[in-house]
Amino acid sequence: MLSALHSGAGKTAMTCALLAALRRRGVEVRAFKCGPDYIDPMFHTRVLGVPSRNLDLFLQGEAGVRATLARGGGAFALLEGAMGFYDGVGGTDRASAWAVAEATGTPAVLVLRPEGAALTLAAQVRGIQTFRPHSHLAGLLLNDCRPALADRLRPMLEGETGLPVLGALPPMGEARFPSRHLGLWTAEEIGDWAARCAALAVALEEHADLDGLLALAAEGPDAGPEGAPPPRCRIAVARDEAFCFYYADNLDALRAAGAEPVFFSPLRDGGLPRGVGGLYLGGGYPERYARALSDNRGMREQIARAVAGGLPTVAECGGFLYLQQALEDEGGRSWPMAGALPGRGFATGRLQRFGYLTLTAEGDSLLLRAGERCPAHEFHYWDATENGDALRADKAGRGESWRCGYAGPNLYAAFPHLHFGGPLPLARRFADAARRTQREGKGWS
Repeated sequence: MLSALHSGAGKTAMTCALLAALRRRGVEVRAFKCGPDYIDPMFHTRVLGVPSRNLDLFLQGEAGVRATLARGGGAFALLEGAMGFYDGVGGTDRASAWAVAEATGTPAVLVLRPEGAALTLAAQVRGIQTFRPHSHLAGLLLNDCRPALADRLRPMLEGETGLPVLGALPPMGEARFPSRHLGLWTAEEIGDWAARCAALAVALEEHADLDGLLALAAEGPDAGPEGAPPPRCRIAVARDEAFCFYYADNLDALRAAGAEPVFFSPLRDGGLPRGVGGLYLGGGYPERYARALSDNRGMREQIARAVAGGLPTVAECGGFLYLQQALEDEGGRSWPMAGALPGRGFATGRLQRFGYLTLTAEGDSLLLRAGERCPAHEFHYWDATENGDALRADKAGRGESWRCGYAGPNLYAAFPHLHFGGPLPLARRFADAARRTQREGKGWS
């Protein structure tokens, strides 16, 4: 695992550099991201060409995290931490990067950005080492650090902490990824990505001990991906620039439940794929493409008819906004959307209800049964005039609660994102509903 003392230390750039360097060596490497983040796994996936997966103790539980890690395949697993090493839910270490290392027995390497500190860095590392009985720290990497400075810091850091300094990434423009309100740009939006990635890999190969990093990997069971049964239904999955936030485990869970994801673009396609029994609208950036989504009137009208006709539908965050009457773009102009739900989406200029939460269902619906509690996560700057009231949301560690979402026999539509690798059989319920819809001849045909 690569972690850090705080956000902004360069974990994602260092992770991409290491993934690319290992791939250049011919190592069969797989990537994972601690926590609910959608964007960093896109960077990992762009480097490796295979999906990166999230490891989230809050959404999945320990068993789910271990199962995801075991199914990952490859000879080497690289985990990118989130925030600071011990930063978890509500000021605790719950669901932190350290907690993932503890649950999985993964050795951790701290990424340090010196930024005018020297011996103080060692003091901070020593604090990390002793803060919990087992820190799992096994090494250090220096980021944005000139080779001459790295040579001076290495003996001091190793002498004071007992941890090897396994390399340094020098200051590089390629390591500075642009960002926006939800975090970094997606990897697909960085036009010179291949050149950046190659430059990062070459620099790390020159200035780091890749053999030492490889040696840290603990031996584990040879557990490849589980085979999926033959598909018994098809679910249309919106995937383009506007809808790009999906956990890889969610799509795998649908396949394991007998559903075939059929990808389509609400931006460019003329209508829904034929012969599907369900619809999955994930999160992303619909506000950035509000005009183009609105201009595709045929798609909007088909989706509205499909939802009204009872096509089993899951719409999270951006997908939830798309189903409403209208959506405000980044310039403040409002555009017609699908109109399957009441209300309109609008910009707020700040994060709304950000973080982990637990949803409680008061009645049976597509994904949840009455009384069930389901972990979830919210992360959005846009809000809606009508958020629904089918579910109760309780903020983790805060004591706050509110009503949200639309839920019915064939619908889950709300801002909270769900992980299908958690304790409830969400993917199986979705796939079962889609299969019934197709069997009864009520799918989109």
